[in-house]
Amino acid sequence: MDLQTFRDSFSNTQPPAGLSNQAKALWHAGKGDWDRAHQIVQDLPDKFSSQVHAFLHRQEGDVSNANYWYDQAGSKMPLLSLEQEWEQLTERAISG
Repeated sequence: MDLQTFRDSFSNTQPPAGLSNQAKALWHAGKGDWDRAHQIVQDLPDKFSSQVHAFLHRQEGDVSNANYWYDQAGSKMPLLSLEQEWEQLTERAISG
């Protein structure tokens, strides 16, 4: 799946079948459902989930919490727009 196909699926009520949890969270975030996106990744222990979790808190405007989760992911808050970060994370999540 490519990024445009992923975006096109926003017209659906559910994310496409076969997506990882991180991709599902980013799908919900892309549709503006922050709460559902957060529910999906908040308890996942891997670094990529922590990166997505950090992005969600950055999107929410909770920079302190975002920085905590970026640290858990072993990274720093990127010098990107929210849209650019969402695209990078989504491309990683859907590329398998």
